[in-house]
Amino acid sequence: MITIDLVEPIFVLCVAVGGVLLLLTVLLDDILGGLLDFLHLGFDIGGVTLMPLVLAFVSMFGVGGLFGTRMFGLGAGEATLMGIGFGVVGAGIATLFFNFLRRAEAPPAFSLADMVGERGRVTVNIPARKSGEVILSYGGSTHNLTATADTDIPAGTVVVIAELVGSTVVVKPAVAQPAAEGGTPNA
Repeated sequence: MITIDLVEPIFVLCVAVGGVLLLLTVLLDDILGGLLDFLHLGFDIGGVTLMPLVLAFVSMFGVGGLFGTRMFGLGAGEATLMGIGFGVVGAGIATLFFNFLRRAEAPPAFSLADMVGERGRVTVNIPARKSGEVILSYGGSTHNLTATADTDIPAGTVVVIAELVGSTVVVKPAVAQPAAEGGTPNA
């Protein structure tokens, strides 16, 4: 009777397939993520999608299994358990790595439409139905925007962005809010 030991080839296959696919996930995350978004497939653990975790587990399972069979001469069962341990640790490391990468990304972009309802201050007089300039703080940055209004608004006036027309914001004077006890009115 011929016996074929498939333990090591399975571990090698796990290392190769899991490692290559994990590398592709790191390099092509936007493409793969967009595909999964298009298919409405989304699942994450701690902010990390499931795919890198599974691939890290599979590749490290293979590494652990090979380590067990080659370094310690373990049988299939013991090497499999060692592979599972390595896989869990590998998935944990992938979670930390992908969380770090996610936090290092730039914040999501915003559009001018997101600023509707925000308050700013007129820096260049806005003549009625003509252009002026407004400054406001939004998304952690200061923005100088071209603005227009139905009425004359002098520089220094606090305004609210009412709507957007192309890349110009339409503003109106902000209504002063009543003063809190012992405070000053907010404009």
